[in-house]
Amino acid sequence: MLHAVNPDFTVLDETDDYIVVDKPAPLQVHPSTPNGTWTLWHGLNGLLAYEMANGGQISIINRLDRETSGTVLVAKNQAAARRFGIAMQERQFHKTYLAIVHGWPAWQALDCEGPILRKGDIAESPIWVKQMVHPDGAACQTRFRLLQTVEHEQAGRLTLVEASPVTGRMHQIRVHLAHLGHPILGDKIYGADERCYLDFIETGWTSDLERRLHFSRQALHSCRLEVESPDFHHVWEAPLPAEMQRWLS
Repeated sequence: MLHAVNPDFTVLDETDDYIVVDKPAPLQVHPSTPNGTWTLWHGLNGLLAYEMANGGQISIINRLDRETSGTVLVAKNQAAARRFGIAMQERQFHKTYLAIVHGWPAWQALDCEGPILRKGDIAESPIWVKQMVHPDGAACQTRFRLLQTVEHEQAGRLTLVEASPVTGRMHQIRVHLAHLGHPILGDKIYGADERCYLDFIETGWTSDLERRLHFSRQALHSCRLEVESPDFHHVWEAPLPAEMQRWLS
């Protein structure tokens, strides 16, 4: 189980213009306060100290939630940051995730197009960031594919699902899977009881939360990142981390 921040990210690829890393969970990408916890940004500053001293910069192109692991692309100079930023705007990024979800879906493949909005915009919600599927929400699309089903002695029926978001809304994959009745293992906000998130904020990880959630992070991993633009095409892949793999053994 992950009880503390793991600062050890893995470098998947590096050139003069960019670096791609496999971010572990629950490592946060950016600092939220000046003297807060160690983040990926701090680690990159140390690793790229020479580049930074010679006019380079750190521009994290695709951000991941603290509890989501996987591929993160970082530009090392202004020109690369601009090029990747334009590619992102032009939807030339293609992302693939792996998620372990509760239950055994009745489908082998599914295209979910449930529009998403912030729950607090239409109803009372103790969690400000919580999203939900609603007809008045922003257009949203995720393609799902079933990869593996297992029966776990503690968590019951689990399924490994491949998720390919077509749009990029906040918490999109998590919201769509919960809407389909298959929330992600360990998801404190979109699982069976949102009180788990509120309790975690108040107390941190406890044996009671482990009993209710089974897993101390959400079982979501960015396994593949592809950039396909007229002048640049590359694919990076990050293997499923061991702490997720053990749920499928």
